[in-house]
Amino acid sequence: MQSQKNKDKILIVDFGSQVTKLIARRIRELGVYSEIITPKKINKLRDYNDIKGIIFSGGPSTVTATKFETVPKEIFKKKIPILGICYGLQLIAKILGGKIKPSKKRREFGRAYLFKKKNSPLTNKYLEIRKAVWMSHEDAVVKLPKNFKTVASTKDSKLTIIENTQDKIYGVQFHPEVTHTDNGKQIFKNFLFLICKIRKKWNIPSQQNKLIDEIKNKVKNDKVICALSGGVDSSVVALLVNKAIKKNLICIMVDTGLMRKNEFKYTYRLFKNKYKLNVKLIDASKIFLKRLKNISNPEKKRKIIGNLFIKVFEKESKKNKKIKFLAQGTLYPDIIESKSSSGSKTSKIKSHHNVGGLPKKMNLQLIEPLKEFFKDEVRILGKSLGLVDSINYKHPFPGPGLGIRIIGDITQERIKILQEADNIYIKELIKKKLYKRIWQAYAALLPIKTVGVMGDLRTYENICLLRAVVSEDGMTADYFNFPKFFLDNISNKIINNVKGINRVVYDITSKPPSTIELE
Repeated sequence: MQSQKNKDKILIVDFGSQVTKLIARRIRELGVYSEIITPKKINKLRDYNDIKGIIFSGGPSTVTATKFETVPKEIFKKKIPILGICYGLQLIAKILGGKIKPSKKRREFGRAYLFKKKNSPLTNKYLEIRKAVWMSHEDAVVKLPKNFKTVASTKDSKLTIIENTQDKIYGVQFHPEVTHTDNGKQIFKNFLFLICKIRKKWNIPSQQNKLIDEIKNKVKNDKVICALSGGVDSSVVALLVNKAIKKNLICIMVDTGLMRKNEFKYTYRLFKNKYKLNVKLIDASKIFLKRLKNISNPEKKRKIIGNLFIKVFEKESKKNKKIKFLAQGTLYPDIIESKSSSGSKTSKIKSHHNVGGLPKKMNLQLIEPLKEFFKDEVRILGKSLGLVDSINYKHPFPGPGLGIRIIGDITQERIKILQEADNIYIKELIKKKLYKRIWQAYAALLPIKTVGVMGDLRTYENICLLRAVVSEDGMTADYFNFPKFFLDNISNKIINNVKGINRVVYDITSKPPSTIELE
């Protein structure tokens, strides 16, 4: 989303934190347009007229090193309010004459508690009661720059919130953007409306026409292939592109053989009959399974699946010379985990088939209208486009499908076993009215077998792992705390109805340290 038409914006300088995009999300939730740029870009920035505030993100660098990522000192003379988070706070202190030291005694990881030292516009309505905040740092500010004061401390970090009210410069050592911090949104609210005095002008539905215009201007009279899987992301993209170019859209549903049970038929009929889209089905299950044979490495699986998808689409594009674009539902979190979208030093976590899994050379140009959106924002957009609830509120499903939920080798037999188990699990969640309370749930097959007893016979069969998480954005997540009766019931149902499974386990790991998917 470009900013030319968006006045009064907040600029976020990304120093490589894995959760920088959450800062942008929190700002947007409050109705304010935000834009993420790299330190290199802010060095070249000349026009500050529309910038009402600047936020420095956290990051893996240290200002105690000989070389570190920084910003021009002149920025502090622009009289634009500035908020530094974690590394951002340390950078502010370093540039303005404070002192920072690495220290094992001052390092803080995880939860810490704030102690109020003085009132501040940044902590208005925030420090009335003790607040738990999320820390992730080894360095600490040990001496404040001139004209700065301490607003709050923790047990192990004296200068946790600092301020220079005269120049409107603030810093917090913790991460208010993550859900682990109690009511961190209040920090952003105070910064935006009390300090920056910016007005609410941004909302998701208002972006619909802007996205449609961007697609029109890019595609013009050419044709577009849309990779339609039936998930909310690709469905919203299909409806957006259809509104933009109508007859020049061809939606392609590729049956990889790795979809959920009966999901393909339902999706095809819905988009064909209800939305009147030009949808073509391609059964490529044999070639996908052939290429994935004996492949157990998750990154190789993703690369193979990503490459095969593109080959299928490029083969279709050769049938019509006017097809020059491929539209797909890439989201913010996909880009963050595959690579840094802003060019920062963000660590790569895994390849997504529609980002890091794509081949380097492609004959089709990409259209990714949702690449700056989070999942919940896409659902708001989907609702404004009239997408049915059964798809708009469907749990996220990975592009590689069951290929990354079958840990180890993928075979037709293991796919069928998992499809049956997953189908029972999801249906039971819906039946017990738990589905909408969960961000994402799925069943997976582990690469080991265990001994069991059924009747009086010994069995040696698969372990089925169940996962269900609650989350706001997919960037952080916690496991869903099922009542015991549900786990008892679902375990019995799967074992009694799916031949090939004799043990069911439930994953109770949060993200981080784990990811939501196993691979």
